[in-house]
Amino acid sequence: MFAFRRAGALAWLTGLSLLCVEPALAAGDLLVAPTRVILDGSRGTEVVLNNIGSEPATYRISLELRRMLPDGSLEEIDPAKADSHDATTLGMISYAPRRVVLPPNQPQSIRIGVRAPQGLPDGEYRAHMLFRAIPDAKPVESGAGRKDGVSIALTPIYGVTIPIIVRQGSLAASAAIANPRILREKEGPALAFTLSRSGSRSVYGQIRITKPGIAKPVFEVRGIAVYAEIPERTVKLAIPEDMVAVLTGPVKIEYVEDNEAGGGTMASLDAVIR
Repeated sequence: MFAFRRAGALAWLTGLSLLCVEPALAAGDLLVAPTRVILDGSRGTEVVLNNIGSEPATYRISLELRRMLPDGSLEEIDPAKADSHDATTLGMISYAPRRVVLPPNQPQSIRIGVRAPQGLPDGEYRAHMLFRAIPDAKPVESGAGRKDGVSIALTPIYGVTIPIIVRQGSLAASAAIANPRILREKEGPALAFTLSRSGSRSVYGQIRITKPGIAKPVFEVRGIAVYAEIPERTVKLAIPEDMVAVLTGPVKIEYVEDNEAGGGTMASLDAVIR
């Protein structure tokens, strides 16, 4: 999920697979906080899970490898096909427990640690932690009275994924914005632009758009990343129809770090959106 603010109102953009940067990320009855972990030393941290449902729930925790594609989506990597960089990442991240049963409104901490191997090259190493719900076993219906004698029940399985990023050495990165435009898609209008990255680590922050003569931003989107494996990506954000007129014309687009990272401006562009 990504949050954007328009004229003081808060709305939610869905359909985007990148990361949510709200204090807690939710799927089904599971809340996870924080939604992004960065480890730059031997000291570990914790992620807190909370079951906001009315029944106990069981979750399995695992690590996955995912690669960002130029459209910003994340492609899962088969561990059997992982390169040495990815294998090193999985080997140095530890976590416990790996399975939890949560009563309603009962938080549970997942401890995360890192042990960098001797001589680890400087760079950024990333895995994704998956919290997947395990549905309760239910008795099979007999199917009595049905012609085919078969009864099928579909149980949705949901999960939450957050990035676990390990940074080794002194890393730096810069960003740039290019080609902002309004797209007319079958699903509705979208704001699109190219976000590029250079340097030795990923970039992550929020997009802020202002217009001449208007003090407050007319549009804000949080949780936009370009991971270290690609130099640039296309950002495409679905917008309401009435936002098209708001964004059309002269604008200033800024890419700003989160406050936790210093809140500095990583990129800025004066443009005319058409």
